[in-house]
Amino acid sequence: MNVKARIQYLKDKINQANYEYYTLDNSSISDFEFDFLLQELLELETKYPELSTMDSPTKRVGGVASEKFQKIVHDEQMLSLGNVFSAQECLDFDQKIKKEVSNYTYVAELKIDGLSVSLKYDSGLLIRAATRGDGLIGEDITDNVRTIRSVPLRIPIEAPVEFRGEIYMSKASFEALNKEKIALKEEPFRNPRNAASGSIRQLDSTLVSKRKLDVYIYYLMDRKNYQTHMQSLAACKEFGFHVNERTRHCQTIHEVIDFINEISGIRSSLPYEIDGIVIKVNEYHTYDEIGYTSKFPKWAVAYKFPAEEVKTSIEGITFQIGRTGVVTPVAELKPVMISGSLVSRATLHNEDFCVELDIRIGDQVIVRKAGEVIPEVVKVVLEDRLPTLAPFSMIEFCPKCQSHLVRKDSEADYYCLNPLCEGKIIEGLIHFASRDAYDIDGMGEKVVIDLVNDGFIHSIVDIFHLKNHYEDLIQKEGYGEKSVQRLLEAIEKSKQNNFDRLLFAIGIRHVGQKASKNIAEAFGSMDAIMQATYEQLLEIKDVGGAIATSIIQYMKEESKIQLIESLKVLGLKMQYDTQKWQKETYFTGKSVVITGTLSRYSRNEAEALVEKFGGVAGSSVSKKTSIVVAGESAGTKLQKARSLGVAVIDEEEFHRIVTEIMNEI
Repeated sequence: MNVKARIQYLKDKINQANYEYYTLDNSSISDFEFDFLLQELLELETKYPELSTMDSPTKRVGGVASEKFQKIVHDEQMLSLGNVFSAQECLDFDQKIKKEVSNYTYVAELKIDGLSVSLKYDSGLLIRAATRGDGLIGEDITDNVRTIRSVPLRIPIEAPVEFRGEIYMSKASFEALNKEKIALKEEPFRNPRNAASGSIRQLDSTLVSKRKLDVYIYYLMDRKNYQTHMQSLAACKEFGFHVNERTRHCQTIHEVIDFINEISGIRSSLPYEIDGIVIKVNEYHTYDEIGYTSKFPKWAVAYKFPAEEVKTSIEGITFQIGRTGVVTPVAELKPVMISGSLVSRATLHNEDFCVELDIRIGDQVIVRKAGEVIPEVVKVVLEDRLPTLAPFSMIEFCPKCQSHLVRKDSEADYYCLNPLCEGKIIEGLIHFASRDAYDIDGMGEKVVIDLVNDGFIHSIVDIFHLKNHYEDLIQKEGYGEKSVQRLLEAIEKSKQNNFDRLLFAIGIRHVGQKASKNIAEAFGSMDAIMQATYEQLLEIKDVGGAIATSIIQYMKEESKIQLIESLKVLGLKMQYDTQKWQKETYFTGKSVVITGTLSRYSRNEAEALVEKFGGVAGSSVSKKTSIVVAGESAGTKLQKARSLGVAVIDEEEFHRIVTEIMNEI
């Protein structure tokens, strides 16, 4: 391939990746691959300037603005950064700076892996938020950004001012979101960056508010009132913005390199994903002297970490069973280090996933950690495949009990339907005792497996009869009197858990923590739920057809009815404790609807306070509604409340009332 053809290939590849990343939120290549392609194109165009054209990706920043939102022209172009990939390249960058200016220092910042945002304020109020887009034109995401609680709606500056930062989703929020999507049979996000980008582009800002996005501010567009970047970041903190606490002022480039090495060692333990370190000259007066290219500021650069996607081989495919009977294929990998830990297994999700990727034992594959936590196979390296490898074939029988597996209509999963399957039983018991479910301290996965293998427990009921085996338990190796006593006390204490925990812990398919709480609050008791109709269940907030069907089916099974009756006899709570404020309050007996965006509370938090203080949180406005709490951008519900003569209060009044009630405690 000649130079001209190579340049055209690189342009096409980078433009396609830009389109996938910025418009589809789903890039087919990693950031590391993209950076190397762009660097190669830059080098070729520098060497052969006659082949450089105005439509080259090197003349642009980012991608094309989405058509979903109104386009915004940035007051000042949002530049990207050049990249370096090694300590030597950091030193080379420093030499370039040294040729232009003297007496300078550096600021090293974590490069948060998210979505760049511009925040514009006037008269102290947030008036516009926009994505970077192509650097010149972005998307108006003001309504969605207003839902991010780390973004102040008001700041103590009257003059027009702009801040720039990174919208991101924490690893914990990402995992929680994907669990919800999987439970709803929706496609999970690939990583927190895609989750943040996809969330902020939702047309419904109420949905965005549930996604727990955050923003780190990294630049204040005001070089007149501050002499250094560190001073401006300190001011951002004073104004109420979220500034990354690990930002460091470095006197030399060697201190920057030490910082890079330090962060590299703890990167996997950070609560958010980063893909590099941003290195900026600290002193503002040097910027114009150092200068700019059409694409990058010359006074800053991004050190990019090595790719977190690694290549290894599939040495075998095994199958594991979950508590609901779902059988999942698992890749047994040649062990490889990813994000600081040794990975030897990765999920293959289901039969359709394996067939779509055409995964075969012996294949070379690219593996990564989804959200830096769960190892998964990203793609097969087809060019390395041997011609003798056999296609994937799903097993027909359960790997634990050998029962025939069944694939249900319109589902990708295979199920073991044997109610006595030991694999299902163990996973169900692990779930029941887990922290998110019935929270039995000291009864983790290993203890559950030990107790099942030794014949002490075989069902949930058996857990509460373990006290009858005290003498035998203390004889077990690694247990002893004190540990057994603590375990038995924890089991007894768990009986005081509120009813919603039990509803989640017994493992009804599709019924997660949030749905369990909503259902428990609505019906009040297990007996009421057992008698509930499909239509009644659908009336509950966040309960859809799949959840309603699962509950109806569960409550009809004789074995499940016997389990519930046995747990009643054992003294587990079967009624929901509303835990409402005992004194009469402003909200007592009133139906309250929250609408619009609140700055102090999430919608769930505000509704929980209403119910705690004796009110009922409604979802729609009617003549029976007592109060409407109207936040920012309140729409049709506020209009309807006014037309019906329903009392309306703003967030400040709501907060004042809540504070008064709390002060009475």
